Amino acid sequence: ALNGLDVWAADIRNAFLQAPSSQKDFIICGPEFGLENVGKIALIRRALYGGKEAGRDFRNHLRACMRHLDFVSCPADPDVWMRLARRQDGEEYYEYLLVYVDDLLSISEHPKPILDDINTYFRLKPESVGTPDLYLGAKLSKTTLPNGVEAWCNSLHRYVQEAIRNTEKYIQQHGGKMLRKKTQSRMDSNYRQELDVSATLGPERAN
Repeated sequence: ALNGLDVWAADIRNAFLQAPSSQKDFIICGPEFGLENVGKIALIRRALYGGKEAGRDFRNHLRACMRHLDFVSCPADPDVWMRLARRQDGEEYYEYLLVYVDDLLSISEHPKPILDDINTYFRLKPESVGTPDLYLGAKLSKTTLPNGVEAWCNSLHRYVQEAIRNTEKYIQQHGGKMLRKKTQSRMDSNYRQELDVSATLGPERAN
């Protein structure tokens, strides 16, 4: 915002399935592949969620795409991609693409063309392309500070609300208790962790 750049977001549709697989996986076709193919061996050409190399295959495919579009990976963070561009007034600047698996943030004077280019290699969810509202669980919005400067801000209130809602639902299903509406601290003031001998929570309750 300080540099007069705009921000757009997008999600890649079926991310792993768009990357070619480096593994030699196959299946024996069942009736769902048509009666003429039952019993035939079919080679799996695309990376599958859960496959040992699926994450690497997707990342390698994405890197090849970014390099073809003349982006270079930032030495400090390989998921930040940079490309030299020129503003309408002729000034040079860097435009960026931030990548978190299948979540993209395009930062540029004109961010949409970058996502259009990506869409020729990875099909994007049409409804996800545009000014970001939520990104990685955080609520994003553009605001104007008291001194008149525009800035992007994020808030975790939706994420926290959902976490509380899930906790309340779990508690009600396992004992029927309710969380307090107001509390000064998340722990009792007399609690001493080093003296706690209660049983360790399992994975579900700890989560």
